[in-house]
This record gives sequence, C-alpha cells and structure tokens, in this order.
Amino acid sequence: MTFPRRKFLQLAIGAAALPAMQRFAHAQTYPSRPVRLVVGYPSGGPADIGSRLIAQALSDRLGQPFVVENRPGAGGNIGTEVVVKAAPDGYTLLNANIPHAINATLYENLSFNFIRDIAGVALIYRQPLVLEVHPSLPVKTVPELIAYAKANPGTIEIASSGIGTPQHLALELFKRMAVVDLIHVPYRGSAPALADLISGQVQVMIDTINSSIGHIRTGRLRALAVSMTTRSEALPDVPTVAEFVRGFEMTSWSGVAVPKKTPAEIIAKLNTEINAALAEPKLKERFAELGAIVTPVSSAEFDKFIAAETEKWGNVIRGANIRAE
Repeated sequence: MTFPRRKFLQLAIGAAALPAMQRFAHAQTYPSRPVRLVVGYPSGGPADIGSRLIAQALSDRLGQPFVVENRPGAGGNIGTEVVVKAAPDGYTLLNANIPHAINATLYENLSFNFIRDIAGVALIYRQPLVLEVHPSLPVKTVPELIAYAKANPGTIEIASSGIGTPQHLALELFKRMAVVDLIHVPYRGSAPALADLISGQVQVMIDTINSSIGHIRTGRLRALAVSMTTRSEALPDVPTVAEFVRGFEMTSWSGVAVPKKTPAEIIAKLNTEINAALAEPKLKERFAELGAIVTPVSSAEFDKFIAAETEKWGNVIRGANIRAE
C-alpha cells in the first residue's frame, strides 16, 4: 500500500509537531504538584528571605506550593549541585545569586559548570552594598578615605564577611580602582565583622545595606557611599562610589534558575509569573524595605547578566590571586 505524497507530508509534519505540542501542553498544566526552590545558604539570610518572598508569590499565583529547601555549604555549591543533578522538569529551582558568579572562578574543582549547566529564569532584585567606616576614622567622604589611605598605607583595616564573599570582592575592586593599600581582615560571616567595626576593632567595611542601615541611622557607623551607580532609596543622601571612582559598581543580586535542559516553555512561564509578582506594589515595597531594587528582565537577559558577572568577578579573583579557604 502506498500513501499519496500530500498525505505523507501531512503525517510527517504532524509527527514533527507532536513533541512541541506535548511541551506546550505540559507548560499549560505546569505546575501540577509542589515545586522546590533550593537555597544554598542557611535560613534567615538575605538569599533565604528573598527566596521565601518569591516562593510565596508563586504559590499564590500558580496554585501549587513552592517550597524553599535550604541546602547550605561550600559557599552555595552544595545547593547548586542538587539542582544540576535534578530532573530538568521545572520542579526543582535554584536561588541563583552573585556568589554563583564568583564561585565559578574561586573554586577550581567544581563538579559542574554554572554557565553550562544552569539556565537563568528571572532576576528578582539587585541590592547595593555600602562603604562604611567607624566614626573614629577621620574621614567623611570617599575622596577623604582615599587620601587618608594613601597618606597611611597599610594601616587601615577593612573587614569582610570572608574570603571570596561579595563583600571581599567589592573591597578588592575598590582597592584596585582607587589604588589604595588597605589591610583585609576576613571574618566568618557578616555579623562578627560588623560587630568589630562597631566596636572600632577594624575601621572600614563594605557590607549589605540591610545589615548596616540601623547602625548608620543611629550614628554608630558612618556611610560614605553605596556601590551601585545610582543612589539608594534607603540612603538617599549617601553618594555612590562611582561619583568619585569612575566605573566602580558592585551589586548583590538574586534570581531564580533551573537545570539547563528545562523546557523553554516552562522557563517562559516562570519568568512571566515572577515578573508579574514583582510588579505588585506590596511585594515591591517589601523588597524596598530590605534595601533591594526589583529588576524584572527576560530569561535571556538574565543569562547574559550572569555571564557578564562571572567574567567580571573572575578577573578580580585572578588579579588579586584569591583562593577559596
């Protein structure tokens, strides 16, 4: 038995279209069961808080639980490995943030390649850091800090929350661009570093706004500048570092990602729903209270952003010869 040519072509086209139709149908019904959002850090931190806010918003919008699962360890790499190994079906998401861009260079023997194995879904927020000093240090502006550091090289101690953290990378970028000699004092976390800054054990720190803003408002710390290229609504009278050190920019950021082979239709649906949630005034206001700026972008734009951040901080790590502890 032979088929007419037209009938054969119709069958062939139908067969070729079937996988696409199945993917579309799957995306239409997604999610049909609970979804986990893996956070590679302990509960209570900025990444965890932001993830829980967006998880609740997605639960409300899509009618299925989006459950935060904390998998801390190795600077976020343990949680990332969990997601890389998960089925690419949209039911395992990753809280992707700036440490992932840093870790790609900082750690030499990772079992995954973040750019190759993870696909960006949506950028949730960007958050500036704040360059701050103990009030006993006789400087009130970034130019004064630079001048004082150059007049007293190797004497000013600047704290960070640990080797290879965003705060550490920010100070290394500042040292390089401002051409100053500062002594790096790494701590195991932001809290002990901030405590020593408040007590005057160290003189300078670059930290997240939400951790420091209360101490700045009470005068226990003096804010010199924020690290984005635009001023922060949380500290509107504080200038940017870039106003004095041209080209300086450092933002802490957080978003959602998935295993690389996750269907494009599911990525698109998640991107649409996350961006719609971020447009809601209550959620936007909640992030603003944390000193964060909501930044909706497409999934393709988020992928480009991750690649650019990975290259930028890779250059800083190699230039400063930073090694993971």
